[in-house]
Amino acid sequence: MKFSDGYWMTREGYEVISPYEVHDVVVGTDGITVYATHRHLETRGHTLNAPLITMEFSSPMKDIIRAKFYHHKGTRRQGPASFPLLTPDRVPVEIENAADAVTLKSGDAAVTITKAHPINIVYTYKGRKLTRGGSRATGFVQAADGRHHFREQLDLAIGETVYGLGERFTPFVKNGQTVDVWNQDGGTASEQAYKNVPFYVTNRGYGVFVNHPELVSYEIASEKVSKAQFSVAGESLEYFVIGGDTLKDVLANYTALTGKPALPPAWSFGLWLTTSFTTNYDEATVTSFVDGMAERDIPLAVFHFDCFWMKEYEWCNFEWDERVFPDPRGMLERLKAKGLHICVWINSYIAQRSPLFDEAAALGYLVKRADGSVWQWDMWQYGMGLVDFTNPAACDWYKSKLAALMDMGVDSFKTDFGERIPTDVVYHDGSDPHQMHNYYTHLYNKVVFELLEEKRGKGEAALFARSATAGGQQFPVHWGGDCEATFDSMAESLRGGLSLGLSGFGFWSHDIGGFEASATPDLYKRWVAFGLLSSHSRLHGSTSYRVPWLFDEEAVDVLRRFTKLKLRLMPYLFGQSVQANKLGVPVMRAMVLEFGGDPACDYLDRQYMLGDSFLVAPIFNPEGEAVYYVPAGTWTHYLTGERIEGGAWRKETFDYFNLPLYVRENSLIPVGAEDGRPDYDYASGVTLQLFALQDGASASAVVPDVTGETALTATASRRGGAIALDVDGGAEGWSLLLRGVEAVASVEGGQADAGAEGVRILPAPGVKRLVVQL
Repeated sequence: MKFSDGYWMTREGYEVISPYEVHDVVVGTDGITVYATHRHLETRGHTLNAPLITMEFSSPMKDIIRAKFYHHKGTRRQGPASFPLLTPDRVPVEIENAADAVTLKSGDAAVTITKAHPINIVYTYKGRKLTRGGSRATGFVQAADGRHHFREQLDLAIGETVYGLGERFTPFVKNGQTVDVWNQDGGTASEQAYKNVPFYVTNRGYGVFVNHPELVSYEIASEKVSKAQFSVAGESLEYFVIGGDTLKDVLANYTALTGKPALPPAWSFGLWLTTSFTTNYDEATVTSFVDGMAERDIPLAVFHFDCFWMKEYEWCNFEWDERVFPDPRGMLERLKAKGLHICVWINSYIAQRSPLFDEAAALGYLVKRADGSVWQWDMWQYGMGLVDFTNPAACDWYKSKLAALMDMGVDSFKTDFGERIPTDVVYHDGSDPHQMHNYYTHLYNKVVFELLEEKRGKGEAALFARSATAGGQQFPVHWGGDCEATFDSMAESLRGGLSLGLSGFGFWSHDIGGFEASATPDLYKRWVAFGLLSSHSRLHGSTSYRVPWLFDEEAVDVLRRFTKLKLRLMPYLFGQSVQANKLGVPVMRAMVLEFGGDPACDYLDRQYMLGDSFLVAPIFNPEGEAVYYVPAGTWTHYLTGERIEGGAWRKETFDYFNLPLYVRENSLIPVGAEDGRPDYDYASGVTLQLFALQDGASASAVVPDVTGETALTATASRRGGAIALDVDGGAEGWSLLLRGVEAVASVEGGQADAGAEGVRILPAPGVKRLVVQL
């Protein structure tokens, strides 16, 4: 929301009260409170009939500074007043109250507030300035109509770029944009977003999290070109400045505060196939798809039933439409006997024709209007009411309906919707409906995720969720919503996923081939390569099926190739997923996250890193042309073995079975022995592929089991022409592959076998250390 009229003036109808000079500082054990006047106090009379701005600074966690400003302290609306935070009982801080300034330090992060005019609120990390607020920036805004806002304007340095704010499909770098953090169902081609997160990071290595679940309005270099502005309605504002040595550390600190992504089950990383949305399907249709994939040797891990598994006009009744599925329990047993997991579509509405509507209304489980009646509308399905997840009894009731499906054989739920949440309603616990608009989805997904963990155990829960807000990363997986079957939409989907990854979310997917309309065979095959090189991979559409043979026979071959490629890479991908769970770093990473010191990476949004070692550049045009940037170092094309030197742009043309897929130097990639399913013994028969290990460097790999526990670790190091590999754990059958090496002089502890990809070293029985002379 803009309050300025150019640089000098304030917009008509607004008054901005900004801290001018410090009147008093109160030092506490864990924080400081600063009282600031909005003008110079020449006489005692100037203390009359004038506001003070109260500014509190503390630390919820090491390397994080909390700032809270308010005018009138008691006017905050009823909850959820803030996001739930995972904070320790006490964080040690250092406070220095000098004559000219007061400083609070937490770990390596600090805030310093100067006392004389102009007040500067300077945030630093290890002595390096991150950003600054204060006079003419921080402000309490009074409108002529009686409304209030609080705003902050934080400095943006020359060349500083801003990322995040949720899954946004607008330009990847947010500079120059106005962003309203307000969940909406706007597809992937608009400024609206399904997943709004009031958290951004910048290429200067810090993040800012605004702890308000309601609407937060951002002006990122779009009102004041050197400022990142954010504002909220009301008389208070709370935000956190989050430091770290790298952007990865910043994300680790942010997710330590708001919750780490759960580790999805290994089976969820395989290929998902759906019925699509409005298509006609029954068990025979489903079985023909499943068997058709098997007959074509395309491994399938999950089958998803979209909306019409229930009767029309009755979403959600959580009952199979008996006209189409007369034996649902038997059908699920037959599908699971083929090795599949099952997902079904749900949302948080109960339509009036659903048998559950009267039950839920009578029990008080639906959101109400001010007059006590049930809130309803006709969008999506006729007469829909909204489940009130602020009511613990309603949560248990909702869980019980889903539990019956799980007892029947359902393994996962696609938690659709959660964005179009009304604000003219009354919640069971009295929550403010404006603050609940974004936060509703958090409660919705939390309830379903908790049920999956209760019924299947931790590590076995996986959603396929569309909406989210801060903290929603704890309930993966999320997908990108309603994209179109165009190259433009494929590219905007990637932008959204990279933006979400820089907002603390570890796992993300998208509708391969596009949701709306039907893709051309060309687009489908290009999207398949992108989709199978994502953390999660789902074939889904709206009015047409997404099985590959409906496009052309080559699409079958392309889907088989990339599905099996992903399954072979599961020891690596699942290991990266364990890191996402532990550290809060996404599996699919914007280039700036991995190469923060390379300014050429600041704006890259048509390529990404898959984990810390693979560079992926999807192809977004019918010409098969890829234009992409390779950072400095030696890179090896994983599929062809070609070695290139980075630090340059490349322009090449690829067929459907190939794309830029490079491994960075000094990488040790564990490659699995199986390509038929995603959940197997990753350490058994694993090949440790070593890429361009430089003299004096080392590379390591951690191979997990399907629960995420470490099954095998390996470290390779090079000194001159000698490479040593040490392996701990695992069973017999592992091997070392020196990618791109044509021959070796000798091997201590094993036997060398030269092949097309490089030299494979087979260790002698019981050997855990190899030494190779090049």
